[in-house]
Amino acid sequence: MGAYSYKALNEEGKTVKGILEGDSERHIRTQLRAKKLKPLEVLSAAGEAAAAKNDEGLSLQASFRRRASKLSTRDLSLITRQLASLVKSGLPLDEALHATAKQSQKANVKRVVLQVRTRVLEGFSLAQAMGDNPIAFNDMYRALVRAGEGSGYLSPVLERLADYTQTSQVLQQRIKMAMIYPLVMLVVSMAVIIALMVLVVPKLVKIFEQGKRELPALTEALMATSSFLISYGVYLFIALIGVYYLIKRMMRDPKRLRAWHVVQLKLPVIGELVKQINSARFAATLSLLSASGVPLLQALNISGQVMTNKVLQEACDQVAAAVREGMSLSRAMENTGHFPPLLVQLVASGETNGTLPQQLDNASKDQERELEMMLGVAMGLLEPATIIFMGGAVCLIVLAILTPIFEMSKLT
Repeated sequence: MGAYSYKALNEEGKTVKGILEGDSERHIRTQLRAKKLKPLEVLSAAGEAAAAKNDEGLSLQASFRRRASKLSTRDLSLITRQLASLVKSGLPLDEALHATAKQSQKANVKRVVLQVRTRVLEGFSLAQAMGDNPIAFNDMYRALVRAGEGSGYLSPVLERLADYTQTSQVLQQRIKMAMIYPLVMLVVSMAVIIALMVLVVPKLVKIFEQGKRELPALTEALMATSSFLISYGVYLFIALIGVYYLIKRMMRDPKRLRAWHVVQLKLPVIGELVKQINSARFAATLSLLSASGVPLLQALNISGQVMTNKVLQEACDQVAAAVREGMSLSRAMENTGHFPPLLVQLVASGETNGTLPQQLDNASKDQERELEMMLGVAMGLLEPATIIFMGGAVCLIVLAILTPIFEMSKLT
């Protein structure tokens, strides 16, 4: 049986979409009619791929995978947890995949899981079946599944994967939540300042112009800025959006992206945050891979891919190369100069005692705790800085307005 996507009309004449399993398109159409739906379109993965061929010559398969295989961290954690529980209960793998797909309320998730099940029914291993969707199931995920299948401990490995993805999701949420309050304050500050410049200042400018007196330099600058925002504010906003997308496009160049990542690591506070985030991901991933029986060199190559900074990725590649030549992992990490000393020390302790996976797990937790502390400090500095910025800008505006008023009152 294979997975088919369909479009159909319900009894009210509305178009509905979904995923069904069947032996053929005819079987799917029969199922739809049994549900009192009128089939409009039924496509298998192969059929949809052929239909989605675009002007750049991409096949249906590639286009279909890109659209269907993206899974959020939350969805991946959920289906991994469900699959682990079902496999642990003794359910055959294909039935476990079918039950996991059936429990999902999202068509995209259902499609991905059913595609994997189809490949498993064709005789492929779970890791090979997941290899058809590399965006949904990355190298680390597939390597762990392959190790679990090879050792006969698929269920425990899937549980570890579920824990890992859930921890990653929590870490991402903490970082986002820590950034929300300062960003909201910054946006509100800019909105208040712009409103004052565009709505309030022009009315006061008319009063000053009627007086025909020489105004202070600060007031002249305020009036000029207000006039510029009123005349060209929309164009300035469009230009800023254009600059944003231009920079985003420029960052697609690997050389420019690496140069930015070098600068990123040298920035105060931000550089340390980047190191802590990447180190925590590296330690957690390497711990999970090592504990699941993945060879160290392969684990290092995969762990480097979870890092978002190119310089740190290169450092991980250097570590893998040094370990391949016979150097210890802790010495290789220390030589790069990019890994926190605490992480290096715990790795050295793990190598000495034969408890590397446990020490890496301890290191990842320590890195996460330190990251939370650094985020707290950074946000604690950013919040008053935002308030000072807003207060200073408003004070300058008020001062520029009141100064000529005071001078006029003295003359009278």
